[in-house]
Amino acid sequence: MLQFYYNPLSPLSRRVWIALLEKEIPFTPITVNLKEGEQFKREFLAINPFHHVPVIIDDGLRILESSAILDYLECKYLQNPLLPKDPSQLAKVRMAQMVTNNELSALVIPLISETEDSPQLKKAKRKITRIINFLAELLAYDAYFGGDSLSLGDIVAGNAVFLAGKLGYELSQIEQIARWRDRLMEREVWQQTQPNDEQIEIFKQTVQELIKLQSKNQIISKVKQSS
Repeated sequence: MLQFYYNPLSPLSRRVWIALLEKEIPFTPITVNLKEGEQFKREFLAINPFHHVPVIIDDGLRILESSAILDYLECKYLQNPLLPKDPSQLAKVRMAQMVTNNELSALVIPLISETEDSPQLKKAKRKITRIINFLAELLAYDAYFGGDSLSLGDIVAGNAVFLAGKLGYELSQIEQIARWRDRLMEREVWQQTQPNDEQIEIFKQTVQELIKLQSKNQIISKVKQSS
């Protein structure tokens, strides 16, 4: 059976988790405790030397990176397809995925790390608004990015947009996005996988600790370079 290494608080893990459940693929979940640093232990580094989740192992094949995993699952497991065949709808799905990956995902950091009056936070929120407006334009009046059916675009963008909402960005101001968000949350799989308020607080604390650790390591590196 497919093995799924993940952490439920990891946004990238959640993409794969949702896809596995929506496609009804049997799997064995293996939780990696990021807060305790299990991703840096020898056992996990043997699976992923870059110490990230998610990872899957399927029929002896190890796959890293959420985008690669999603494409693999879609190609191998044909039930409940998450990519449309229509070229224009497929383009919309891929745009939703790529804009999320390239533009939106990193903006989670200032939503967590910056104070309310911070110029960096205001700049991040302006950029999020621009991205959300673009996603709303892609959706238009369709139920999902792929038309009438849930797609990988909805899974990838949905997780990032939901997280931004949980971290204080107001989503209800854009009608198409609010309707789409509600539609996703009506799905049983999304209700099962979305983090609650307590989990969001743990996620924020974990990210803040990682930011502090990264800053500390950068300072140490600069000291070593100057000595």
